[in-house]
Amino acid sequence: MNNFAVAIDGPSGAGKSSLARRCAQELGFLYVDTGAIYRTVGLAALRRGIDRKDEAQVAAILPELDIALRYEDGEQRMFLNGEDVSREIRLPEISLCASDVSAHAAVRDYLMETQRRLAREHRVIMDGRDIGTVVLPDAPLKIYLTASAEARAERRMKELAAKGVEQSFEEVLREIVQRDEQDMNRLVAPLRRAEDAVLVDTTEIDFEESFRLLCRIIRERMEAQA
Repeated sequence: MNNFAVAIDGPSGAGKSSLARRCAQELGFLYVDTGAIYRTVGLAALRRGIDRKDEAQVAAILPELDIALRYEDGEQRMFLNGEDVSREIRLPEISLCASDVSAHAAVRDYLMETQRRLAREHRVIMDGRDIGTVVLPDAPLKIYLTASAEARAERRMKELAAKGVEQSFEEVLREIVQRDEQDMNRLVAPLRRAEDAVLVDTTEIDFEESFRLLCRIIRERMEAQA
């Protein structure tokens, strides 16, 4: 089949991006990291010094942003007005910036068609916080990927350390809990599990086990849809 969409939702630090990217490589899908798109908008808002919680201020800068997704060696890279910001958007402070701007309907509407077009034209694995509930409600496979806040904090610490960013466990955990609170209680497209989403809790299993489990779920659903 030419197009098949896998929608993966879940809280911050659950491993959505890493697992979705690895599964896409394994199965020959296009990986779409929607969180990176929102992080790019968040970075733009931070650089401009505007109030990220003010929808009018954020909406006003959207027409001035040239946000591009490019794929290099199978990896999605983000460009803001021609600048490769793939590394900068992963800094810890950008996580909350992304959460702030993604709460605005104007931002979500601005980016919605880009995401849906990719799903229409390709076999995609798309991850985020409202993919199965809002962006691709008719996706043939929806997965809600989660883990305990403590497990997610441990994993995020290791990721940051690998990039040379040092943060204490307490600080990382506090940011994750704060992000969860923001994402689950925002008025527009809050984070929640779609009714027909497969629940995958990775608290007690490692990355390789999670990867094999997700690939098996995807293959089985594709065979059932064939």
